[in-house]
Amino acid sequence: MVSEIELVDVQAGYGRAAPVLRGFSVAVPAGTVVCLVGPNGAGKSTVLKVASGLLGPRSGRVMVGGKDMTGAGPQKMLAEGVALVLQGHSVFREMTVEENVLLGGYTLRDRSLKAQRAKFVKELFPVVGERWHSLAGLLSGGQQKQVEFARSLMVDPKVVLLDEPSMGLDPKATSTIFEQVVRMRDAGTAVLLVEQNARRALETADLGCVLDLGRVHISGPAHELLADPQLGELYLGGRPAEKPPAV
Repeated sequence: MVSEIELVDVQAGYGRAAPVLRGFSVAVPAGTVVCLVGPNGAGKSTVLKVASGLLGPRSGRVMVGGKDMTGAGPQKMLAEGVALVLQGHSVFREMTVEENVLLGGYTLRDRSLKAQRAKFVKELFPVVGERWHSLAGLLSGGQQKQVEFARSLMVDPKVVLLDEPSMGLDPKATSTIFEQVVRMRDAGTAVLLVEQNARRALETADLGCVLDLGRVHISGPAHELLADPQLGELYLGGRPAEKPPAV
């Protein structure tokens, strides 16, 4: 099966410094959430920069739908179906939700197609439809993140790259955001997720990939990584809280 996006034996870094990624590989099939976890400095955000075209690899390949896109810039990667949702909040606060979302479809020349995509994202993310005419700055942090998700889907991407989507959100908003990630996956979108809340992210993901020192330490089904006590101690913030015994 051809993956929607695949990084193959990538080395990448910044300037003349030592490489951050040292032979990194990952594949993201359609309708699948792949989660990257690991300690700070492991190279997780660098993976997304390479995958989105913001950073060219020193060696290795970047494949999108089986097509070699190595070295392509962000505009070409977007045109090929790779959308990036940045860390933090990137909505335009003094614009409406509608205006923010439609910016994501600025490359769509067909008005009927743009309207069709807008209808799709409003149905996929109900709060976006409910607050369509509201100023984006009046929305909560979790609602703004859903606006960013909707904006990224306007071009019907093959894959969405999510960089720390729960950062700065309270637990309730975080749960909502992960529910929306599942909605994107169920709509057929491939999702490559980098997330500080590693345990919660792996609970949502289909596949997990643990990075350490720019390489894949271990990868596999997310539920298997969650069940590994050694990985839990090293990378997931200790053991999960045990449920109290039934009375």
